[in-house]
Amino acid sequence: MSALMLNAAPLAPISLWPQTPPGEKGDIGEERDMTKPTDGIVAGKRVIRLGNVSQPTLTIYPAPPSKATGAAVLICPGGGYHILAMDLEGTEVAEWLNSIGVTAGLLKYRVPARKDRERYEAPLEDAQRALSLMRNRAAEWGIDPKRIGIMGFSAGAHLSAVASCRFDRRTYTPVDAADQTDCRPDFVMLIYPAYLTVQKENDKIAPELTISSNVPPTFIVQTQDDKIRVENSLFYYLALKQANVRAELHVFPTGGHGYGLRPSSHAVTTWPGLAEQWMRGLGLLERSTK
Repeated sequence: MSALMLNAAPLAPISLWPQTPPGEKGDIGEERDMTKPTDGIVAGKRVIRLGNVSQPTLTIYPAPPSKATGAAVLICPGGGYHILAMDLEGTEVAEWLNSIGVTAGLLKYRVPARKDRERYEAPLEDAQRALSLMRNRAAEWGIDPKRIGIMGFSAGAHLSAVASCRFDRRTYTPVDAADQTDCRPDFVMLIYPAYLTVQKENDKIAPELTISSNVPPTFIVQTQDDKIRVENSLFYYLALKQANVRAELHVFPTGGHGYGLRPSSHAVTTWPGLAEQWMRGLGLLERSTK
Protein backbone atom coordinates (compact mmCIF):
# COMPACT_ATOMS: atom_id res chain seq x y z
CA MET A 1 0.00 0.00 0.00
CA SER A 2 1.05 3.54 -0.65
CA ALA A 3 2.21 5.45 2.40
CA LEU A 4 -0.34 8.13 1.51
CA MET A 5 -3.19 5.67 2.10
CA LEU A 6 -2.15 5.34 5.75
CA ASN A 7 -2.97 8.94 6.57
CA ALA A 8 -5.68 9.81 9.06
CA ALA A 9 -9.12 10.81 7.76
CA PRO A 10 -9.81 14.53 7.56
CA LEU A 11 -11.92 16.21 10.22
CA ALA A 12 -15.33 17.59 9.31
CA PRO A 13 -15.11 20.90 7.39
CA ILE A 14 -15.40 24.00 9.58
CA SER A 15 -17.32 27.07 8.41
CA LEU A 16 -14.84 29.93 8.53
CA TRP A 17 -17.40 32.53 9.51
CA PRO A 18 -20.01 32.16 12.29
CA GLN A 19 -22.42 34.23 10.21
CA THR A 20 -22.42 35.63 6.65
CA PRO A 21 -18.86 36.14 5.35
CA PRO A 22 -17.80 39.80 5.08
CA GLY A 23 -19.33 41.63 2.14
CA GLU A 24 -21.36 38.68 0.83
CA LYS A 25 -24.61 39.55 -0.93
CA GLY A 26 -25.97 36.08 -1.67
CA ASP A 27 -25.77 36.62 -5.42
CA ILE A 28 -23.43 33.72 -6.24
CA GLY A 29 -24.89 30.63 -7.87
CA GLU A 30 -24.92 27.11 -6.47
CA GLU A 31 -21.52 25.72 -5.50
CA ARG A 32 -20.58 22.90 -7.88
CA ASP A 33 -17.83 21.20 -9.86
CA MET A 34 -17.46 23.25 -13.04
CA THR A 35 -15.35 20.66 -14.88
CA LYS A 36 -16.56 20.05 -18.44
CA PRO A 37 -15.89 16.96 -20.60
CA THR A 38 -13.70 19.13 -22.83
CA ASP A 39 -11.47 20.31 -19.97
CA GLY A 40 -7.93 18.97 -19.95
CA ILE A 41 -6.69 16.21 -17.69
CA VAL A 42 -3.45 16.18 -15.68
CA ALA A 43 -1.24 13.07 -15.59
CA GLY A 44 -4.13 11.01 -16.96
CA LYS A 45 -6.64 12.14 -14.34
CA ARG A 46 -9.47 14.67 -14.31
CA VAL A 47 -9.41 17.71 -12.05
CA ILE A 48 -12.19 18.90 -9.74
CA ARG A 49 -12.82 22.56 -10.61
CA LEU A 50 -15.04 23.81 -7.81
CA GLY A 51 -16.89 27.03 -8.50
CA ASN A 52 -19.42 29.42 -6.96
CA VAL A 53 -17.99 29.19 -3.46
CA SER A 54 -19.83 31.54 -1.10
CA GLN A 55 -19.51 29.52 2.12
CA PRO A 56 -15.74 29.17 2.72
CA THR A 57 -14.51 26.32 4.90
CA LEU A 58 -11.37 24.96 6.54
CA THR A 59 -10.81 21.20 6.55
CA ILE A 60 -8.09 19.84 8.82
CA TYR A 61 -6.11 16.78 7.73
CA PRO A 62 -4.24 15.66 10.88
CA ALA A 63 -0.77 14.19 10.42
CA PRO A 64 -0.60 10.52 11.49
CA PRO A 65 0.40 10.35 15.19
CA SER A 66 3.41 8.18 14.34
CA LYS A 67 4.79 10.92 12.05
CA ALA A 68 3.32 14.15 13.41
CA THR A 69 5.91 16.90 13.77
CA GLY A 70 3.61 19.65 15.03
CA ALA A 71 4.08 21.66 11.83
CA ALA A 72 1.02 22.66 9.83
CA VAL A 73 0.32 24.23 6.43
CA LEU A 74 -2.74 26.06 5.12
CA ILE A 75 -3.29 25.00 1.49
CA CYS A 76 -4.69 27.48 -1.05
CA PRO A 77 -5.69 25.77 -4.34
CA GLY A 78 -5.41 27.72 -7.56
CA GLY A 79 -7.85 28.44 -10.34
CA GLY A 80 -7.41 32.03 -11.47
CA TYR A 81 -9.66 33.34 -8.66
CA HIS A 82 -12.46 31.79 -10.72
CA ILE A 83 -12.54 28.16 -9.54
CA LEU A 84 -10.59 25.97 -7.09
CA ALA A 85 -8.62 22.90 -8.24
CA MET A 86 -9.70 21.08 -5.10
CA ASP A 87 -8.06 17.70 -5.68
CA LEU A 88 -5.00 18.52 -7.82
CA GLU A 89 -3.97 21.45 -5.62
CA GLY A 90 -5.87 20.58 -2.46
CA THR A 91 -6.63 17.10 -1.17
CA GLU A 92 -3.64 15.55 -2.93
CA VAL A 93 -1.38 18.16 -1.36
CA ALA A 94 -2.86 17.44 2.07
CA GLU A 95 -2.04 13.75 1.64
CA TRP A 96 1.57 14.56 0.75
CA LEU A 97 1.97 16.89 3.73
CA ASN A 98 0.56 14.21 6.03
CA SER A 99 3.09 11.72 4.64
CA ILE A 100 5.96 13.91 5.91
CA GLY A 101 4.37 14.53 9.29
CA VAL A 102 2.67 17.87 8.59
CA THR A 103 -0.94 18.62 9.46
CA ALA A 104 -2.77 20.24 6.55
CA GLY A 105 -5.57 22.77 6.54
CA LEU A 106 -7.37 22.86 3.19
CA LEU A 107 -8.88 26.28 2.53
CA LYS A 108 -11.99 26.45 0.39
CA TYR A 109 -11.99 30.18 -0.23
CA ARG A 110 -14.54 32.32 -2.03
CA VAL A 111 -14.56 32.29 -5.83
CA PRO A 112 -15.15 33.71 -8.36
CA ALA A 113 -13.81 37.22 -7.70
CA ARG A 114 -16.54 39.44 -6.34
CA LYS A 115 -17.82 42.39 -8.35
CA ASP A 116 -16.35 45.76 -7.36
CA ARG A 117 -13.69 44.12 -5.18
CA GLU A 118 -10.07 43.28 -5.91
CA ARG A 119 -9.93 39.62 -6.94
CA TYR A 120 -7.89 38.67 -3.87
CA GLU A 121 -9.87 40.63 -1.24
CA ALA A 122 -12.50 38.08 -0.19
CA PRO A 123 -9.99 35.20 -0.44
CA LEU A 124 -7.53 37.16 1.73
CA GLU A 125 -10.22 37.59 4.38
CA ASP A 126 -10.75 33.84 4.28
CA ALA A 127 -7.01 33.08 4.46
CA GLN A 128 -6.41 35.43 7.39
CA ARG A 129 -9.38 33.97 9.23
CA ALA A 130 -8.18 30.40 8.56
CA LEU A 131 -4.64 31.12 9.78
CA SER A 132 -6.01 32.65 12.98
CA LEU A 133 -8.32 29.67 13.53
CA MET A 134 -5.44 27.22 13.07
CA ARG A 135 -3.31 29.11 15.56
CA ASN A 136 -6.20 29.62 17.99
CA ARG A 137 -7.05 25.90 17.98
CA ALA A 138 -3.48 24.65 17.71
CA ALA A 139 -3.58 22.64 20.94
CA GLU A 140 -6.80 20.90 19.88
CA TRP A 141 -5.30 19.88 16.54
CA GLY A 142 -1.80 18.99 17.78
CA ILE A 143 -0.20 21.96 16.02
CA ASP A 144 2.79 24.03 17.08
CA PRO A 145 1.44 27.62 16.86
CA LYS A 146 4.93 28.81 15.88
CA ARG A 147 5.13 26.45 12.88
CA ILE A 148 2.06 27.25 10.81
CA GLY A 149 2.78 27.99 7.16
CA ILE A 150 0.81 28.69 4.01
CA MET A 151 1.23 27.34 0.50
CA GLY A 152 -0.57 27.91 -2.75
CA PHE A 153 -0.66 27.11 -6.43
CA SER A 154 -1.05 29.66 -9.24
CA ALA A 155 -3.68 32.16 -8.01
CA GLY A 156 -3.55 30.36 -4.66
CA ALA A 157 0.16 31.13 -4.57
CA HIS A 158 -0.62 34.80 -5.16
CA LEU A 159 -3.09 34.63 -2.29
CA SER A 160 -0.41 32.99 -0.11
CA ALA A 161 2.06 35.73 -1.03
CA VAL A 162 -0.44 38.47 -0.16
CA ALA A 163 -1.18 36.76 3.18
CA SER A 164 2.55 36.61 3.88
CA CYS A 165 2.98 40.34 3.18
CA ARG A 166 -0.19 41.81 4.66
CA PHE A 167 -0.55 40.17 8.04
CA ASP A 168 -0.07 43.32 10.13
CA ARG A 169 -3.60 44.56 9.44
CA ARG A 170 -6.65 42.32 9.46
CA THR A 171 -8.73 43.02 6.36
CA TYR A 172 -12.09 42.52 8.10
CA THR A 173 -13.72 43.50 11.37
CA PRO A 174 -12.91 40.83 14.01
CA VAL A 175 -15.85 38.52 14.68
CA ASP A 176 -14.74 36.54 17.75
CA ALA A 177 -11.82 35.66 20.02
CA ALA A 178 -10.04 33.71 17.29
CA ASP A 179 -9.45 36.98 15.45
CA GLN A 180 -7.29 38.17 18.33
CA THR A 181 -4.79 35.49 17.28
CA ASP A 182 -1.94 36.37 14.92
CA CYS A 183 -2.60 35.66 11.22
CA ARG A 184 1.06 35.82 10.10
CA PRO A 185 2.21 32.56 8.46
CA ASP A 186 5.57 31.28 9.74
CA PHE A 187 6.70 30.11 6.29
CA VAL A 188 5.44 30.22 2.70
CA MET A 189 5.54 27.92 -0.35
CA LEU A 190 4.61 29.35 -3.76
CA ILE A 191 4.14 26.77 -6.52
CA TYR A 192 3.92 28.16 -10.09
CA PRO A 193 2.71 31.51 -8.71
CA ALA A 194 0.66 34.01 -10.70
CA TYR A 195 0.10 37.79 -10.51
CA LEU A 196 3.23 38.63 -8.50
CA THR A 197 4.46 41.31 -10.90
CA VAL A 198 3.03 43.89 -13.30
CA GLN A 199 4.40 43.14 -16.76
CA LYS A 200 3.40 46.52 -18.21
CA GLU A 201 5.46 48.24 -15.53
CA ASN A 202 8.73 46.39 -16.16
CA ASP A 203 7.73 43.57 -13.83
CA LYS A 204 7.27 45.85 -10.86
CA ILE A 205 6.09 43.91 -7.82
CA ALA A 206 2.27 43.96 -7.65
CA PRO A 207 1.10 46.79 -5.36
CA GLU A 208 -0.72 44.47 -2.95
CA LEU A 209 2.58 42.69 -2.17
CA THR A 210 4.17 44.99 0.40
CA ILE A 211 7.48 43.21 0.85
CA SER A 212 9.54 43.89 3.96
CA SER A 213 12.05 42.03 6.11
CA ASN A 214 9.07 40.67 8.08
CA VAL A 215 7.92 38.45 5.21
CA PRO A 216 8.34 34.81 6.35
CA PRO A 217 10.89 32.43 4.74
CA THR A 218 9.66 31.64 1.23
CA PHE A 219 10.06 28.70 -1.18
CA ILE A 220 9.26 29.22 -4.90
CA VAL A 221 9.00 26.85 -7.89
CA GLN A 222 8.24 27.66 -11.53
CA THR A 223 9.25 26.65 -15.08
CA GLN A 224 10.57 28.68 -17.99
CA ASP A 225 7.76 27.47 -20.25
CA ASP A 226 4.98 28.27 -17.79
CA LYS A 227 2.08 30.15 -19.40
CA ILE A 228 2.37 32.45 -16.38
CA ARG A 229 5.63 34.25 -17.10
CA VAL A 230 8.56 32.99 -15.05
CA GLU A 231 9.49 36.63 -14.40
CA ASN A 232 6.78 36.48 -11.71
CA SER A 233 9.03 34.26 -9.64
CA LEU A 234 12.35 35.80 -10.64
CA PHE A 235 11.49 39.39 -9.74
CA TYR A 236 9.59 38.38 -6.62
CA TYR A 237 12.59 36.39 -5.43
CA LEU A 238 14.89 39.35 -6.07
CA ALA A 239 12.58 41.63 -4.09
CA LEU A 240 12.64 39.16 -1.19
CA LYS A 241 16.44 38.98 -1.38
CA GLN A 242 16.74 42.77 -1.32
CA ALA A 243 14.52 42.83 1.78
CA ASN A 244 16.77 40.24 3.46
CA VAL A 245 14.02 37.62 3.50
CA ARG A 246 15.26 34.03 3.58
CA ALA A 247 14.11 32.67 0.19
CA GLU A 248 14.75 29.71 -2.08
CA LEU A 249 13.90 29.68 -5.81
CA HIS A 250 13.85 26.69 -8.17
CA VAL A 251 13.42 27.31 -11.90
CA PHE A 252 13.09 24.36 -14.29
CA PRO A 253 13.19 24.55 -18.10
CA THR A 254 9.98 22.62 -18.86
CA GLY A 255 6.80 21.40 -17.24
CA GLY A 256 4.30 24.15 -17.95
CA HIS A 257 1.63 25.05 -15.42
CA GLY A 258 -0.90 23.29 -13.22
CA TYR A 259 0.81 19.95 -12.56
CA GLY A 260 0.23 19.89 -8.81
CA LEU A 261 2.03 16.90 -7.31
CA ARG A 262 1.19 14.53 -10.16
CA PRO A 263 4.44 13.09 -11.55
CA SER A 264 5.52 13.39 -15.18
CA SER A 265 8.67 13.15 -17.26
CA HIS A 266 9.45 16.78 -16.40
CA ALA A 267 11.95 17.30 -13.58
CA VAL A 268 9.82 20.06 -12.06
CA THR A 269 7.44 17.44 -10.68
CA THR A 270 10.17 16.45 -8.22
CA TRP A 271 9.53 19.72 -6.38
CA PRO A 272 7.86 18.06 -3.35
CA GLY A 273 11.21 16.50 -2.41
CA LEU A 274 12.89 19.90 -2.66
CA ALA A 275 10.17 21.48 -0.54
CA GLU A 276 10.57 18.78 2.09
CA GLN A 277 14.34 19.41 2.21
CA TRP A 278 13.68 23.14 2.54
CA MET A 279 11.30 22.58 5.44
CA ARG A 280 13.82 20.31 7.13
CA GLY A 281 16.48 22.98 6.71
CA LEU A 282 14.26 25.41 8.60
CA GLY A 283 13.77 22.90 11.40
CA LEU A 284 10.06 22.63 10.64
CA LEU A 285 9.97 18.83 10.46
CA GLU A 286 11.61 18.08 13.78
CA ARG A 287 9.24 16.18 16.06
CA SER A 288 7.64 18.47 18.62
CA THR A 289 8.68 17.84 22.21
CA LYS A 290 5.40 19.25 23.54
